[in-house]
Amino acid sequence: MPRTTHAVASRKRKKKIFKRAKGFVGGRRTLLRTATETVARAMAFATRDRKQRKRQFRQLWNARINAACRANGMTYSRFINALRKSNVELNRKSLAEIAARDEKSFLEILKIAKKG
Repeated sequence: MPRTTHAVASRKRKKKIFKRAKGFVGGRRTLLRTATETVARAMAFATRDRKQRKRQFRQLWNARINAACRANGMTYSRFINALRKSNVELNRKSLAEIAARDEKSFLEILKIAKKG
């Protein structure tokens, strides 16, 4: 009986790793062991950074809202608190977009917040 190899399965595993290591430099792309280590590390960074991207966007939105609020004589925290009290349910993403693009609309929202 002929001896069997696992050539198909091992080739499939290797191809999967080398496909993910496509843009890497030198042996990190061509050598299996270094490619495996680098791909594992890259996947760990990718997982971590998907969370960090959300944090960074929220930080950016808060900074934009704060800048627009301070330009009109109010702080960010007081503005958000006033919006909550006056039952305005706009999220930070849309508030930041309005603050950056449409100053008149943001002033109207600010007036509503000051009343509440």
